[in-house]
Amino acid sequence: MASAVTKINPISKTSFLPSTFDSFPVSKKFSSARNGSSNSQLRTLRTSYSRSNPIKNSSQTSLETESRQFSDVPLLSCSEAIERLRTFRTSYESKQQYIAMYSSIYGGITTDPMAMVIPMDDHMVHRGHGVFDTAAIMDGHLYELDQHLARFLRSAAMAKIKLPFDGETIRRILIQTVSASKCRHGSLRYWLSAGPGDFQLSSSGCYKSSLYAIVIQDKLPYDRRGIKVITSSVPMKAPEFAVTKSVNYLPNVLSKMEAEENDANVAIWVDDDGYIAEGPNMNVAFVTKDKELLMPGFDKILAGCTAKRALVLAESLVNEQKLQGVRIGDVTVEEGKKADEMMLVGSGIIVRPVVQWDNQVIGDGNEGPVAKALLNLILDDMKGGPATVRVPVPY
Repeated sequence: MASAVTKINPISKTSFLPSTFDSFPVSKKFSSARNGSSNSQLRTLRTSYSRSNPIKNSSQTSLETESRQFSDVPLLSCSEAIERLRTFRTSYESKQQYIAMYSSIYGGITTDPMAMVIPMDDHMVHRGHGVFDTAAIMDGHLYELDQHLARFLRSAAMAKIKLPFDGETIRRILIQTVSASKCRHGSLRYWLSAGPGDFQLSSSGCYKSSLYAIVIQDKLPYDRRGIKVITSSVPMKAPEFAVTKSVNYLPNVLSKMEAEENDANVAIWVDDDGYIAEGPNMNVAFVTKDKELLMPGFDKILAGCTAKRALVLAESLVNEQKLQGVRIGDVTVEEGKKADEMMLVGSGIIVRPVVQWDNQVIGDGNEGPVAKALLNLILDDMKGGPATVRVPVPY
């Protein structure tokens, strides 16, 4: 595979601000909100920009047309609002189907997408005070539910969110939600929030914490094709926040968008010491020249349940002499780019080979044998692994 030099457009050069602001480095943009004088300067720049640029583009014209159409906003009854919501839901197609939801707000499970809503004054919505986790549904079993649930409860404790129920009750609710959905292949995603109550910063005014869960039916097969990644220019989360699976995913989203804007799949974070950290929602692993499976440690990043399981299953590849060893350790960018193989590991993608990082081709530019073998091992584990990783769902 030929190596083409790739020019990466960092997030600081994206088009969400006028070109006037391109000269500001990312760190200043992120910190300007804490400085009153900087805010004043930014307001002045924005005002002068809008006054000196009267030319309207097509999107502005379209927005103005829509604004005129909605100049008389109707006052809707509850039933009218629900009907409009139902119409909106049917106006677009999604690759995913949401087929059941549990909410502690109404204390039950619904299979009607119109009822799959949460209160706007829930602090998870307007303050990001919430945590979440997920578990794959494979052949009517929840894969690594207990491992994901344990991390979920740790994240809740770190976010100072009190549990609405004990852990065993939460586990039972999650299994019952999947059972009600009749879904045998998909995923279960669940959230714990500080709860509704007000629009203040502190959660002290919240009535009680809230638990939500939704079953997603995704018919897309796991993709085995190799992908391209880039180095992210978006600042990664501080370790104390990175190790908590919270809903504060703005850095992750911007990192993913940065990759897409540069014709890549994801962007890889590198920590302040120059060591490889993780992707926006997956771990990273390498096969070294010495045929070792090497994965960055979890002290500054989220400990991926799938990644940890992959390390266990990879021992069988050592026994088959396809690997010389499996270890966790620091990996520099130079070491990573010179590896024989690179792969992303996570519950959403399982194992995805990386064939190019920035302008560097990884290995021979093709999907590596270890990545292929590891994906097959995890898929086999999902379909027929031990009871410790497969929880049957009573349909």
